Amino acid sequence: MIVDGKKIAEDIYQELIQDIADFGRAPVLTIITCAPHFATQKYLNLKQARAKEVGIKTEIRELSADVSTQDIIDAITHAIPQSDGIVVQLPLPSHIAQDRVIEAIPTTHDVDALNPHTLRPLSPVVGAIEAIVERHGVQVKDTFVAVVGSGKLVGIPAYQWFVSQGAHVSVVTRDVSNIEDYTKNADIVVCGAGVPSLIKPAMVREGVIIFDAGTSEDGGVLRGDADPSCALKSSLFTPVPGGIGPLTIAILLKNVVHCARQKRDVV
Repeated sequence: MIVDGKKIAEDIYQELIQDIADFGRAPVLTIITCAPHFATQKYLNLKQARAKEVGIKTEIRELSADVSTQDIIDAITHAIPQSDGIVVQLPLPSHIAQDRVIEAIPTTHDVDALNPHTLRPLSPVVGAIEAIVERHGVQVKDTFVAVVGSGKLVGIPAYQWFVSQGAHVSVVTRDVSNIEDYTKNADIVVCGAGVPSLIKPAMVREGVIIFDAGTSEDGGVLRGDADPSCALKSSLFTPVPGGIGPLTIAILLKNVVHCARQKRDVV
């Protein structure tokens, strides 16, 4: 079955509209970005548009390319009192100490769940996986999961979440020569390497579930890590585009509402 991420996302947006109406005020999302290129700016614009649709206010703080690590941390500190959620748009310039910046985002405002101390909310990619799992009634406990890629956005949080759900999880990087030794024996494959068509049908078992979050551009076309023909062997398959991607913004905005509610309940 091909997962319709857009449909699930639209359902989440409708729920958010009602949640925010009940909340009584517009939650505030601050996005800090450094000299965004065209693709990043397009993604920022989409976040803003979707946030406005559901009733979330966005504040964009654009910094120059020669900004210092401390400048970004100062921008985060300044945003804390006036925000419910804070996003530092990656990638950052190469001279920035990214880990220091990420750890400066309070767990109370970390809607991207990049800070290693953030337990809830889930990262947008993992939140998207959870939403698909719930929608399609996937049983995760005691399954064998292969996570391809060990990055901060997909691999690491996916590993942590599946382990928390009682799955047996292996993490492999794209540099491993025998990736298929892991993927062939997996009930679930999570793709996060960013290598177009890295996973071929011969590398997975019949009936496998594939969560493809490894988007990259190939000849001007957005592609996933899993070759589209893998869908023919899959019981559940998230396409690129149209699978996990549309869900990540919906989950991000859901996280903003979660943080706003937590903030209100603490006061």
